[in-house]
Amino acid sequence: MQLSEAKILIIDDDVDVLSAAKLLLKRHAKAVDIEKNPQKLPFLVTNGDYNLILLDMNFTRDVNSGREGFHWLDRILDINPAAKVIMITAYGDIEMAIRAIKAGAIDFVLKPWENDKLLTTISVALEGGKDKVAVVPEEKKDDGKKGKATADTIVATSDSMRHVLATAERVASTDANVLILGENGTGKTQLAKHVHQHSKRADKPFVVVDLGALSESLFESELFGHVKGAFTDAKEDRAGRFEEAKGGTIFLDEIGNLTLSLQAKLLTVIQERKVTRVGSNKPIALDVRLLCATNMNIEKMVTEKTFRQDLLYRINTIELDLPPLRDRPEDIGALADYYLKQYAKKYNRPVNDISSALIKKMQQYNWPGNIRELQHAIERAVILSQEKTLQPDDLFLKSSAGTPTTATGFDLEDMEKNMIVKAMKRFNGNITDAARELGLSRAALYRRMEKYGL
Repeated sequence: MQLSEAKILIIDDDVDVLSAAKLLLKRHAKAVDIEKNPQKLPFLVTNGDYNLILLDMNFTRDVNSGREGFHWLDRILDINPAAKVIMITAYGDIEMAIRAIKAGAIDFVLKPWENDKLLTTISVALEGGKDKVAVVPEEKKDDGKKGKATADTIVATSDSMRHVLATAERVASTDANVLILGENGTGKTQLAKHVHQHSKRADKPFVVVDLGALSESLFESELFGHVKGAFTDAKEDRAGRFEEAKGGTIFLDEIGNLTLSLQAKLLTVIQERKVTRVGSNKPIALDVRLLCATNMNIEKMVTEKTFRQDLLYRINTIELDLPPLRDRPEDIGALADYYLKQYAKKYNRPVNDISSALIKKMQQYNWPGNIRELQHAIERAVILSQEKTLQPDDLFLKSSAGTPTTATGFDLEDMEKNMIVKAMKRFNGNITDAARELGLSRAALYRRMEKYGL
């Protein structure tokens, strides 16, 4: 693609940087959008159809470690694995550049940039590869590796997943609230997108809100919006996520992380179907479909009075329970084949097949990180393999294969804690590398470390 045909998004908390970049690029690109609030990225990436994203590595909570930039890079690639992202920072070095590219970015530029160099970097990025996310083809001849897929890249051959998808598609045509349950890495966001894409609201916005990454102080402003002057930094009226989802679907991920006080505020909005911006007394009627997800035992939380029962009744008109990968080994071959093709193309590697011995090894493994762990394992194998067919020795797994561990109650928590301890030791306390190895975002790893007192 030529730069003149491209639609570009720039995310940076420095308004001067945004203005300078837009002034430069709007003379060369088809369209340039700017945004200083990274919390809007899920909405923008889902609905903006961008050919390239320029992403700052450091925002207001973090000075120069790049931690936030890596977090938002992960979120972008979770939504669109084929997204082209160039990282920008004033604190660049070789190590950070390599980490950014390993994490999925396609290049790295320093602020202040040279205009000609920035334009060249963007042009080269746009000319390489396709501009849309690759979609798994619809089901064809069953060779044991290919399965059913949708526009949001859900791959399923197992009866359990086919049942979940069939239920999701039946529910999608209604406006019923849906609660998606499942362990980390099982694909809850992809299933939520699947429901939206099969609903009568499919041509309207799909707004994703990661409640686990949202601080209590920002909750109301981010979800409900605010008016100019409502607080110190409120320099203009701003719509919240519920308003952004007007006519479409709002997906509240990690809803189990909300405090009781925030649960009460959310319940009021859901019950009244109205939202009031912070600093205003004028309610705004809502027309949105509500989808929620959690990896927690929410029924247990209700019993322990850490989650409101009345809120649970509101959000779980229908429950969709995603099975962990260890309980659907039939899907492992199809998923591995999909990620093999995706990463072989991304890294221009000659790998094009997976041996039956490796498929068997993967089906015997427990996959504590579920699909996300499998995805990262295949990515590493594709990068490091020197052969055209992946063999058992090409795949790094965290423990020897064996009988799957029961994933309920204390056993799961004990296993998760041990995995975190081992990962932190392996990477000498490096949160970014440990989180990537575990298939978690940095924010999710921090929460678990706090939970287990690590």
